[in-house]
Amino acid sequence: MNTYQAVKERLLQLLEIKKLSIHKLAIESGVSPSTIKNILYGKSINPGIVTLKMLCDGMKITLLEFFDTPVFQNLEDELK
Repeated sequence: MNTYQAVKERLLQLLEIKKLSIHKLAIESGVSPSTIKNILYGKSINPGIVTLKMLCDGMKITLLEFFDTPVFQNLEDELK
């Protein structure tokens, strides 16, 4: 799994856990719905750390909580 896929998977997982829609997350985080959709549907494959931090703030979690999952511990090398 590459980093983009891991971010997308984790974001989808957290939306389900927190019972948030894209629209509600947008309101809570200050990130536009289109930006969130672009991350989830592959138009933005390199979301910035500030955007991820804002999304985490909207979900009331830390960046550490976002990245502290097995999927991020076993990423494939980005350099090939």
